[in-house]
Amino acid sequence: MGYLRQLPNIRYESFLPDKNSSKEFILIKNLFRKNKLLDSIKTETTIFDAFLIADGARPDTVAEDIYGSPDYDFVVIISSGITHIKDEWPLSSKELYEHVVTKYGLENINAVHHHETTEVRDTNKRLILPAGKVVEHDPANGSPFQISGPGALFGSSANIWYSPTGESYTGELISPVTSVSNFEYETKINEEKREIHPLKRQYLQLFLTNHREIMTYNRNSQYLSDKLITTENLNSVE
Repeated sequence: MGYLRQLPNIRYESFLPDKNSSKEFILIKNLFRKNKLLDSIKTETTIFDAFLIADGARPDTVAEDIYGSPDYDFVVIISSGITHIKDEWPLSSKELYEHVVTKYGLENINAVHHHETTEVRDTNKRLILPAGKVVEHDPANGSPFQISGPGALFGSSANIWYSPTGESYTGELISPVTSVSNFEYETKINEEKREIHPLKRQYLQLFLTNHREIMTYNRNSQYLSDKLITTENLNSVE
């Protein structure tokens, strides 16, 4: 990742067992030096573009698509507000399948994870019940999910409600519910990660300029150069 290469260094006292002197130092990356978008910038939607991450795409391949170079992968990540890449970047199809098998077991991939409501509207297309609400539904044990249907409210089967899938409801009690498998559940979560909003290409150079300034040390008692500071020697004797 280009971001790690741009991190400034710290000259730190060596604790290696084979050191010859307490005056020996090693160089380490300053991982506490971070860059992030200002909160005021996040609300400026005109400087970001919606981007759909393709199956198997990585931050470096997305950076090459948007900015012309895989080295700007950190720009994709930072400007998209991603802080935990492992949890916030979509898995490939292969990785998703392996994740589901590991989490639920091969025999339970298609087992029911939960139940959700399906959309129901009346003949005037007014919404009666929204889709996607997680509900308790256990008809095998006498606890199905049910709501009052048009028959209960209007007392006539002439009143019919519909779902987008073509089902019709006329009874006093209706059960507009569908099951969601473990694989479908995990797939939905993964798909929700595909749309990101990285910085537009025309703002790249401004971002990089600000990034270089953040990665540059100011002069102080530890300053050695723009990219290097030192720590105190913690040992008083060799």
